[in-house]
Amino acid sequence: MRFSEMKKGLMHSYGVAVIVLALSLCLGSSSEQLSSRECENLGFTGLALCSDCNTLSEYVKDKELVSDCFKCCTEDSNDATTKVTYSGAVLEVCMRKLVFYPEVVSFIEDEKDQFPSVKVQYVFNSPPKLIMLDDAGQQKETIRIDNWKREHILQFLREKVKPLASD
Repeated sequence: MRFSEMKKGLMHSYGVAVIVLALSLCLGSSSEQLSSRECENLGFTGLALCSDCNTLSEYVKDKELVSDCFKCCTEDSNDATTKVTYSGAVLEVCMRKLVFYPEVVSFIEDEKDQFPSVKVQYVFNSPPKLIMLDDAGQQKETIRIDNWKREHILQFLREKVKPLASD
């Protein structure tokens, strides 16, 4: 009788230890942040919020993909994401691939002139992306816009790019 009680206690302790170890491994790996280059190589670029990763986990059951998302996301905070503005941007795209992105073409042809601080740069084999620039003209953020509609590009630039100061 005593042996079985001891065995139950030992098994319970072992089970608790395994659960604690598993949780610490999961939490440890998700809190690790990757560099922006590593995230871009994984396909996570731009201002992905951690709440987006939670939504992703509801639809995609690939735990490694969701884990990578959490390693590349920005914490949800109104101050952190909505108030960030940039002095300018570069819309980088491959001229040969433009035919596959009619929304980007439409923006460049019809709307780009509304944003004098946004330049278009044609780079061989580059997917469409916005490179956001600080006051010194240095790259601060890169956002892939492959599947964005023209309206989304317009809205994003209106919210995130400071208008040029009048002389």
